[in-house]
Amino acid sequence: MTFDLYGFGPALAAGTLMTIKLALSALSLGLLLGLLGALAKTSPYKPLQWLGGTYSTIVRGVPELLWVLLIYFGTVNLMRNLADLLGLASLELNAFAAGTIALGLCFGAYATEVFRGAILAIPKGHREAGLALGLSKPRIFWRLILPQMWRIALPGLGNLFMILMKDTALVSVIGLEEIMRRSQIAVTASKQPFTFFLVAAFIYLGLTVLAMIGLHFLEKRASRGFIRSAA
Repeated sequence: MTFDLYGFGPALAAGTLMTIKLALSALSLGLLLGLLGALAKTSPYKPLQWLGGTYSTIVRGVPELLWVLLIYFGTVNLMRNLADLLGLASLELNAFAAGTIALGLCFGAYATEVFRGAILAIPKGHREAGLALGLSKPRIFWRLILPQMWRIALPGLGNLFMILMKDTALVSVIGLEEIMRRSQIAVTASKQPFTFFLVAAFIYLGLTVLAMIGLHFLEKRASRGFIRSAA
């Protein structure tokens, strides 16, 4: 059986590219927020612990779709006031930026717990050894803690990224022309919902398989030194 895409093949390809760009942009923001959140929650300072805990609790307690809608529509007045302040004709947050912020915010909240667990899994003796060698705390973090934390956290982060790729479909509700939005447009024009939604499903499945392959490569690379030392 072959699928007739009614000339919407290039549009679906463009939607796939937009989905990849959105997922990678949200991933970059989410990793940064997750790392900062984990450092805050494992900090000896109570205000930072409270800040990190509040961020992860509030964001994880609200559905991703609501965050997309709140960030996109909730910033309209804010951007207008900012435009007036700067003397600009107009200033608005486009769908791609809103989707990146919303999905990155949600990814970061879950990544906070993944990073936190990875940090706590590293023996305290490693930090003490670094101090004994005269290393500064920032150098201990970058040279001793971060590589080990990355190896431990990578499987969990990989699972979160696969979820993130599928969550990009939520951004179609604010008009971003990713896979689902392009598929809906094709369905409206062709009256063939099964065909185009099935094609969208296979595209998401293909992206997931590619992500799994990439994750396997990263896990293998991150574990090289650990495997040799355990052998």
